[in-house]
Amino acid sequence: MDVNGTVAAGFEPVRDAFVRNFEVLGDRGAAVAVYRDGRKVVDLWAGTRNVDDTVGTAPWQHGTAQIVRSATKGVAAAVPLMLAQRGLLDLDAPVAAYWPEFKAYGKERVLVRQVLNHRAGLPVLDTPLSPEEALDPLRGPEAVAAQAPVWEPGTDHGYHALTYGWLLDGLVRRVTGRGTGEWIAAEIAGPLGAELWLGLPESEAYRTGRVGRVEAPEPPNALHARPKRAVTEAYTDPGSLTNRAFGAITPFPDQNDPAYRASALPATNGIATADGLARVYAALIGEVDGVRLFTPATVEAARAEESAGPDRVLVINTRFGLGYMLHGSASPFLGPGSFGHPGRGGALGFADPESGIAFGYVTNGLRKTVTADPRAQALVRAVRAAL
Repeated sequence: MDVNGTVAAGFEPVRDAFVRNFEVLGDRGAAVAVYRDGRKVVDLWAGTRNVDDTVGTAPWQHGTAQIVRSATKGVAAAVPLMLAQRGLLDLDAPVAAYWPEFKAYGKERVLVRQVLNHRAGLPVLDTPLSPEEALDPLRGPEAVAAQAPVWEPGTDHGYHALTYGWLLDGLVRRVTGRGTGEWIAAEIAGPLGAELWLGLPESEAYRTGRVGRVEAPEPPNALHARPKRAVTEAYTDPGSLTNRAFGAITPFPDQNDPAYRASALPATNGIATADGLARVYAALIGEVDGVRLFTPATVEAARAEESAGPDRVLVINTRFGLGYMLHGSASPFLGPGSFGHPGRGGALGFADPESGIAFGYVTNGLRKTVTADPRAQALVRAVRAAL
């Protein structure tokens, strides 16, 4: 396996783990980037741009970008927090104060904070959107505004897998007059020079490759761990909150469709390089080439625990701050103070203020994992070993 890129002295374990991801864990094409105190210390890429050879076997190059699924949420979460930081959004105000249509069906007391901490009670749509409807930037927000909560908002938490993006976008549009993707381009990715898009411009489409499901290789002498019955039932019962949450768009769009990639779904279809993802997180916790996105107070607000314990959608214990998953058993990051977001199938971005580490991993081979992909976790352990 030809691995391209560089690692700073002391971070060689990350390269070793990255190589092993291809040799043992079945990666097809991937990249990892790590910043420490605003300086890039790992920048590696390898494999093929496309997960399969149906459209060729072009190599992954520096600047290859892929869809990062729910790792998008961590970048999108920066938007309302930056708006609050600028005094344009009150996290403790009702959503309906900015978005009057939202108060339908008893939602007048749902707070902006509860959208970010997954306590709004709105993880599902009674009538799922079609792929075509999902591409309409106004249709998703209209649907969640017209949806009744499935639990009393604020009393419990459950992962808003797809609806999170429409809730966020509805708010951002009413506060700024711009969609979340436009705001990210103008206020985050643009100033940082980060290779990251929510709504991929046609001019950047050449960077991307095909993504697809890959099966995990069977390690020698593997012990077969069975998922807990409750988790198995949640993913097999068509009426469960789990299936309804992930089925808020039915059927799910083709992630390789240029129209899907050009749309802006803040929960699930950001496109990024590993460096772009890591660079944004580095700028959340410190200065990167003169740009800092969060004040220290906003960093603390982002990673303060807002929700913890049994997740009504994922049916495992999860921890959330304001828009970010927090370090825990469901999604281990670098340490107790880390905050970030995985993408279902593999991608991961996070920051750890105590060590100054910011991390980004993207791949074209999507596994069944939801929150803790073995390939990303191997790289995180290697970063920890290098510190």
